[in-house]
Amino acid sequence: MARESKRAHPYREPVTPRPAATVLLMRDAGADFEILMTRRSETASFVPGVFVFPGGALDAADRSTRAQALARFRPSQDDDLRAFSIAAIREAYEELGILLAYGTDGRLISQDVVERLDRSDQAFFDQIERESLTLAADSMRWYCRWVTDPDMPKRFDVRFLVARIPDGQSPVADESEQFEPIWISPREALDGHETGRIPMIFPTVRTLRRLAEVRSVDEVLAQCRDDAPVFHSFPRGGYRKGEIERFSEHESPYGELELVCPDGQILHHLDWQHERPVRLTRDIQRLTAPNPGVMTGPGTNTYIVGDADAGYAVIDPGPDDDPGHIERIAAIVGDRLRYIICTHSHPDHSPGAAPLKALAGGTIMGRPTAEAVRELWPFEPEHVLEDGERIVVGDSTLRVLHTPGHQSNHVCLLLEEDRLLFTGDHIMNGSTVVISPPDGDMHAYMLALERLREEPVDYILPAHGHVLGSPVQAIDALIRHRLGRERKVVAGLEKVGPDATIEKLLPVVYDDVPPTLHPVAARSLRAHLDKLVVDGRASVVNEAWTMVA
Repeated sequence: MARESKRAHPYREPVTPRPAATVLLMRDAGADFEILMTRRSETASFVPGVFVFPGGALDAADRSTRAQALARFRPSQDDDLRAFSIAAIREAYEELGILLAYGTDGRLISQDVVERLDRSDQAFFDQIERESLTLAADSMRWYCRWVTDPDMPKRFDVRFLVARIPDGQSPVADESEQFEPIWISPREALDGHETGRIPMIFPTVRTLRRLAEVRSVDEVLAQCRDDAPVFHSFPRGGYRKGEIERFSEHESPYGELELVCPDGQILHHLDWQHERPVRLTRDIQRLTAPNPGVMTGPGTNTYIVGDADAGYAVIDPGPDDDPGHIERIAAIVGDRLRYIICTHSHPDHSPGAAPLKALAGGTIMGRPTAEAVRELWPFEPEHVLEDGERIVVGDSTLRVLHTPGHQSNHVCLLLEEDRLLFTGDHIMNGSTVVISPPDGDMHAYMLALERLREEPVDYILPAHGHVLGSPVQAIDALIRHRLGRERKVVAGLEKVGPDATIEKLLPVVYDDVPPTLHPVAARSLRAHLDKLVVDGRASVVNEAWTMVA
């Protein structure tokens, strides 16, 4: 995490979330399955009027020795999961009259037993004991965990549990907290939400989207075999087009929101624009060049590190075909520009260095273009960066990491004090980079990814897209993607047979890519084939490849 003194906004301690449990009661319905939902009271203090799953806060009694003695568990359920399971069973009974419990015969109780109980009696565990029932906590499975967004004044740390409803039991709302119980499939519920008929909050919608991927209760339960959540989420909010939007960990803006507003305050605007810089920390601004496109996403990010007192380093000044972008950088740094650092010499990264120097001064730094592609992408820095070299800007240190692969002269920069990694095109948010021989090298690219994975990094600041959080997971995902494509290349070689050409392999290996992108895909295919040769797994003669036994 960035140093406290470098935060973009004053920190405000979020409200501590209260532990709670929710249960998704399910039943099969023909070729699909349904979930029990209910509408909250319009006068409820938390999310009034929306459709939810039954549940509520964890009580001290749910953790008690007595409650544990009244329930049956799986050996793998730990103390926490046992307490949350008991709470979920209790809440389902109090709100909807559904009771997951075993009778003295060891079977789940039926509706007639439930009707003998008194839901108005607050002494829930007294009734269970008096009727010689055993709570069916072993039937509860942990599906996911949601922690309410940190900007909220009222917050919960909720375990979403799933269970099959006992045969014959029917929901009856308590008509005080919950109303209108309905059985509905995840897909129907989502359709109702989209059309405005079924109002729901963010965690409910996202949970239903995951559930909509399966078609039976058994499939849902099979996902929860390990007594660990299928997923967990700690949503964060930001502005888009002037409106607040919420994002989960897997969505591209999440890491940026976490970096800029670690306390969860909704202050950050995510819209891509090119006229003004976006402040990421006190000492880092991002100004995106107006060159959006298929290969550049929303545009090339120029990062401005430092302040007027310490001076500035500009990372990737961008293209030189828009004087306005260079002028905007110069206006920010004034006469305090010390370094112009180019991560590599592609035309959307380094050409802006010379015109920026002419306006604001500074030393142009980077690594020169390889001889094989110098005519295409000429770049000769004034200062050649070496691997491990450190560039000091005020109280911040940028360590140079030579990361060939996308281009042989590519470097990344690690801001050591704040554990922030500027990755140029080596790692991007929202897409994978093209590796284009002869200067692009898939074997070197993969080795560089492995190296970056071991660096002390909290956030990745790419040249295209928003800031990325969870860097190890992001790098692992890239490695898995590349190895997955490599497996398709190997399968393609085996299918096409000896002396396979790129023309023959392309439609086989990239059958999931639109034909309009095949010319670009052909370059990556060549890079994968070259890597297989370097790895000793394939041979090449006259542009035809054969697997090595």
